[in-house]
Amino acid sequence: MINYYKYLPVSREDENWGLCVLNTGCTHIGPTGSYPFKTHPAHHYFNWDMGRVLNEYQIIYITRGKGTFESDSCKLREIKAGTIIILFPGERHRYKPDSETGWDEYWVGIKGDIIDNLVKKNFLKPDNPSIYIGFHEGIFKLFNSVIEVTKTENTGYQPLISGAALHLMGNFHFILKQNAVECEEKEVIINKARLLFRSNIVNDFSPEQAAEELQVGYSWFRKAFKSYTGLSPGQYYIQLKIERAKELLNNPATPIKQIAYDLGFDSYFYFSKMFKEKTGITPTDYRKRAIGVIY
Repeated sequence: MINYYKYLPVSREDENWGLCVLNTGCTHIGPTGSYPFKTHPAHHYFNWDMGRVLNEYQIIYITRGKGTFESDSCKLREIKAGTIIILFPGERHRYKPDSETGWDEYWVGIKGDIIDNLVKKNFLKPDNPSIYIGFHEGIFKLFNSVIEVTKTENTGYQPLISGAALHLMGNFHFILKQNAVECEEKEVIINKARLLFRSNIVNDFSPEQAAEELQVGYSWFRKAFKSYTGLSPGQYYIQLKIERAKELLNNPATPIKQIAYDLGFDSYFYFSKMFKEKTGITPTDYRKRAIGVIY
């Protein structure tokens, strides 16, 4: 990344377009690097202690590293790579990269009736100024396209880059909506999987079969299931069997080998091994404790 920034002149015609770009740039801050650069104009320069208030909106994309952000409407929060930060006019704010990692940032400063209306309609909110979207090539390219156009400032360039800025906002709004839908769909699939495992505790069933019934790829299913439950599908299924085994062990009339067979374990040895791994004691010792045998 080559550090670059530019503050742009804006005409009345540009303002009448409804959205105009005031500045743009990209910055690489290495570990322990000073931030922000002192060469920015006084009306945009700030330090962490004092913060800053702008008369414009800024959209900042952190593509590497991490840091912190705070504003009048938002308590101090961690910022990680893949986060969009939105600065609002009249809102005191401060942000900085972590001294151990630094960060890479792209930004564009804008103003106009179009973005004012988006805020008025609650598409953008000062109390939620940082939005994690991950790394998206399309977002990255839009920032770069704005930067490239500002290097020459050819006639009529303002509507072109303001259109790119609006496209930028539309893109991350789309990404947020898609992520929300995907999360809902994932949750539905994971809940269905849980029911499948519970209803097949005593059957010959596998996580691969669950994925097949749910009509999703097993690799995706395993990753999604673990992210929601903290356990892989296989471990979750075994844990259910162990919990069921505990219930059955409370009845001394049922042989332990029968319990192992009924729950679909390959052998008594494997059942005993898994039970001890999950509970810390063998099935036999668990039964003795359950029925009050002192030993």
